[in-house]
Amino acid sequence: MTGNLPEIRKQLGYLAASKKTRFVPNTQSMPCKWHPLTVTCPESGELFTEAGAWEFIISLLETGVAIEEIVLRKPPGKTGYVLQFTPQGGQRIYIKLQLGAGTVIGRSFHYSRPGSSEDE
Repeated sequence: MTGNLPEIRKQLGYLAASKKTRFVPNTQSMPCKWHPLTVTCPESGELFTEAGAWEFIISLLETGVAIEEIVLRKPPGKTGYVLQFTPQGGQRIYIKLQLGAGTVIGRSFHYSRPGSSEDE
């Protein structure tokens, strides 16, 4: 699967910057593992806040962190975008986003567990 990742990067960052265009679902049809309050911010050493998680995502997008385009299982066939960041001496942070109709949907924000279904 390939898309226009530079344009996707800009769109994700733009939508993530506003409370009006970003959200985290709470339905079975679109499950999420959004747990920023359990993840330590590499810059401050403190746990992320909800707003801080979105600011971190924007920062990653602006600094050019790799984006992996994936096919989601729920909802079937939709596209997700995975960002992963490993701070020096720290545990990898796994982030999954999805574009909606004029929105960015936060699907995952947690520590990575390689080999776990949580990193899907």
